[in-house]
Amino acid sequence: MTTLTKRIRRPEAPVEEQKEEKRDASDEEQDTDSKSLRLTLMEEILLLGLKDKEGYTSFWNDSISSGLRGCILVELTLRGRIHLEPQSSRRRKLLDRKVLFKSAAPTGDVLLDEALKHIKSTEPPEDVASWIELLTGETWNPLKLHFQIRNVRERLAKNLVEKGVLTTEKQNFLLFDMTTHPVTDSSEKERLVQRLQDSLLERWTNDSRRMSRRVLALILLAHISDVLENALSTLPDDRYDLACSRSRSLLDADPDLESAKVTSPADEMIWAVLAAFKKS
Repeated sequence: MTTLTKRIRRPEAPVEEQKEEKRDASDEEQDTDSKSLRLTLMEEILLLGLKDKEGYTSFWNDSISSGLRGCILVELTLRGRIHLEPQSSRRRKLLDRKVLFKSAAPTGDVLLDEALKHIKSTEPPEDVASWIELLTGETWNPLKLHFQIRNVRERLAKNLVEKGVLTTEKQNFLLFDMTTHPVTDSSEKERLVQRLQDSLLERWTNDSRRMSRRVLALILLAHISDVLENALSTLPDDRYDLACSRSRSLLDADPDLESAKVTSPADEMIWAVLAAFKKS
């Protein structure tokens, strides 16, 4: 079962992992309405990208696939399953540091567990940019094609159907039929959009270190996946301009400089993912 509300019992995690997960859970509680479902970063990004009535993402969006793979790396780090290799005395750039396996404890999410299995079994380890390419299937090495995680959007949509956020329909597009997933629980998407807007307006802070990790990740990953505009388009012009200006200040930041100010593995991974997309 992929939903978090019906998760099977998992093995007891080490004390350090439990503390890290408690911090992340507390972090999320501050940013999410108490009545809201707990969605993964991947599910939130897909929900932002979906057209409400049509039930599919824009045909012109060629960024969301790789953006969702970036979400997987961040989510695994937030849950204490992976981390970047420690910084050495001779400071190295984020993209020079490898992604290291930390814990095999099941996450309760099939996509996350599939990616975690690949990371665990890979020697020598790969860096963040390489993992995004491998999980997306954008590699010229035929020996590494098996790392690709397939049908991510469809599988995430099915998760959201199980959680009651989306429904499933068939639409005819002249030459072919396509399964679509229109939004059925608009309140869940409205809460998500409101949370993003509030983080850039009412709750804004000029210091990214004071932001919730999940909110910081959501803003950056929404931009990477080309769906941030969807969350801000309903704002009046003046507030839209302000929100865009503030999000741009995060996106224009130097990931290596920002990561030097933090100590948590999750913060480092968030900035490493942004660095990977800036490089590409």
